[in-house]
Amino acid sequence: MKSNILKIIIIDSDHLFHAAYRYYFETYQDYSLQGIYISVEDAIRDFDNALPDIIVSEVSMPEVCGIEGIRLFRKKDPEVKILMISAQNDFEIIKKAFKNQANGYLTKPVTKKRMFNALNSLKFEGATMSNDIVKKVISMFHRKSYHNFSERENQIIDYLCQGATYKLIADKLFVTTSTINFHIQNIYLKLDVNSKSEALVKLKEIS
Repeated sequence: MKSNILKIIIIDSDHLFHAAYRYYFETYQDYSLQGIYISVEDAIRDFDNALPDIIVSEVSMPEVCGIEGIRLFRKKDPEVKILMISAQNDFEIIKKAFKNQANGYLTKPVTKKRMFNALNSLKFEGATMSNDIVKKVISMFHRKSYHNFSERENQIIDYLCQGATYKLIADKLFVTTSTINFHIQNIYLKLDVNSKSEALVKLKEIS
């Protein structure tokens, strides 16, 4: 970090939030808002002018999404801190963000206090996560794992037990429904069953 007052840029295509963000930063003494951009592309173009210490980016963006934008910012400055913001707390999206080297993930609504605390965590600890995401991550580690199945099959089993459809599971795992169907057929084969209801009964027996 280059100075006591850190430079922040925000990327959010929804103009409704811009006034609130400007107000937040008017009250922060240790953080200076350098600019608000409506796209990743705009922020990249102005990066050398803004030279941010921390980037706050919405996940859902037009054209280049916020998560995909992480690698573009890393090319500009490998040390810049990147905080993702989203209304979604889907574990697969969160995992993808951190896999792309995000430093934090904050779920909406983002209040003045939550934003300030997140920025402080990035400044002093290098990372931050919303409490709801921390609980979700912990629950994922506490999730039942069936030793006879692969990691992907265990993910699918978890969604099946929650009542998710093949399409929903495919969307959650960023694969096609035919891929999910393939894995489920393998799960049925390992369980020696022919239907979802039989599979759920068998899984309950062996858990």
